[in-house]
Amino acid sequence: MKLTEIYSGLCEKKVNGKKSFAVLIDPDKVDDNKMEQLILLGEKAAVDYFLVGGSLVISDYLDSCVRFIKRRSHIPVLLFPGSPSQVSKYADALLYLSLISGRNPELLIGQHVVSAPFIKQSGIEIISTGYMVVDGGAPTTVSYISNAAPLPADKYDIAMCTAMAGEMLGMKLIYMDAGSGAKTPITENMITKVSHSIEVPLIIGGGITDPEKAYLNCKAGADVIVVGNAIEKDPGLIIELASAVHSVAVVG
Repeated sequence: MKLTEIYSGLCEKKVNGKKSFAVLIDPDKVDDNKMEQLILLGEKAAVDYFLVGGSLVISDYLDSCVRFIKRRSHIPVLLFPGSPSQVSKYADALLYLSLISGRNPELLIGQHVVSAPFIKQSGIEIISTGYMVVDGGAPTTVSYISNAAPLPADKYDIAMCTAMAGEMLGMKLIYMDAGSGAKTPITENMITKVSHSIEVPLIIGGGITDPEKAYLNCKAGADVIVVGNAIEKDPGLIIELASAVHSVAVVG
């Protein structure tokens, strides 16, 4: 696999106005049977990416989860790590997250220093990602572990400037996340404000539970929609969510 294959694809889709849908899989919450179901639905729905990872991964299923997907599907697997230990050489790419919305130096650069040698040796594509946690109306694991307050949900200018700074610092993606199980997802107004201020692809996740919200987020400027928690509860949503996201390119 070319070192820039995944990122080049994301950028090409953005230029062409094509929206992507990603299913987020937490290795702690799945087994082989559950994975089989998700992969079948993902293939049927033409899901663009599987993201694998979580704020806490306490099982040893990460490697097995990635390899299971790779054996049964051609859908690219991107790692979404909550810690330096969440790395699998079998994945296609790694979102190398830097928590630019917080002020915890460990999650801005500290953990990256520790993980860099191992990640470089893995040989997988590394995509530097400016990670922004937005207040979703409920405490999240990532906020607790990061010891960092999320961005206020109604402070669009702060989100915009944070994303701009991340891009100017060299981040290849901006990922705004309201957190797993968010009561209030990120607003379309904030997405529009941020998307108009950056040129790199914008990923949106957290609290998206229905096709309409996914569709509106894409219309507002999201390039990739990520859903995990809602699919854990109802895997059948994959079909509807993917259809809504992919329809934006047709309409737009």
